[in-house]
Amino acid sequence: MTVRSVIVSTGGYLPEKIVTNAELAAQIETTDEWITTRVGIKERRFAQDGEMASDLGAKAAHDALQRGKASAEDIDLIVVATTTSDMTFPSTATLIQAKIGAINAFAFDVQAVCSGFLYALDVADSMIKSGKIKKALVIGTETMSRITDPKDRATAVIFGDGAGAVLVEAQENTEHGILSTHLFSDGRFADLLHVNGGPGCGQFGYMYMAGKEIFKLAVEKLGSAIEIALEHNKIAKDQIDWFVPHQANYRIINALAEHFNLPSEKVVVTIDTHGNTSAASIPLALHTAVTDGRIKRGDLLVFEAMGGGLTWGSALVRF
Repeated sequence: MTVRSVIVSTGGYLPEKIVTNAELAAQIETTDEWITTRVGIKERRFAQDGEMASDLGAKAAHDALQRGKASAEDIDLIVVATTTSDMTFPSTATLIQAKIGAINAFAFDVQAVCSGFLYALDVADSMIKSGKIKKALVIGTETMSRITDPKDRATAVIFGDGAGAVLVEAQENTEHGILSTHLFSDGRFADLLHVNGGPGCGQFGYMYMAGKEIFKLAVEKLGSAIEIALEHNKIAKDQIDWFVPHQANYRIINALAEHFNLPSEKVVVTIDTHGNTSAASIPLALHTAVTDGRIKRGDLLVFEAMGGGLTWGSALVRF
């Protein structure tokens, strides 16, 4: 008997506040043309005052539960990927648990920045395959606008806020489900992408990103991670139905798509309207393509992401 972790449904939530390139250009030295050309973003969403990562995540979770026709009380595990937790403790996952009424679940956060959703997905998949749980909510939720320096053109124009969720459940003898996940990290590159501050050092900090260096590493590391996933499953790149990448930078997405000979019609791109929502970007992109009908049951999906740490990874999923 083979048990697989199947993505039953998706959910998403974007804050109502839309911030355009023109609005940012009025505050910092940049233009709509520069932002669009460099990263492919036209607008992003910012959380309102008092709107926290747990609020966004709870709404995405509710959406996934409703679409999956599931009750919050049926959930065994809530694992939340976030860099922008509501507070130092308790975990954002427990706050979401209370907000959605998942009284029978255990809940915790993982922190791998933009790769966080893949790390969280791996945790849920491992627990399902071990027999420990049957149903899990995997959530990526971020308020990245609060840790970006509004005067730093390198980061302020890129990041946005949002949340995405997937309902994952154990199913027997099915071709659908998570085929494999592949996770990596290398702390020697921490200085290239980090926040200069935090509760441990007693000071508030903003994000710093060495854009050119991160771009080169992303193309190299993510290309390798996807190759590993394909080789592990003995799948050829022309068998991929959809490339659902972390929405970091359109040029990175395009470079990887070209490397694997994936035409644009097989690539899910939401960075133009979402910005980079860190751990929320993959589940939000997945949710967008599922709800608009592009991604269908049986499609083979490849996920990838890279974040501060550095952390990176890939996953193959038969939806």
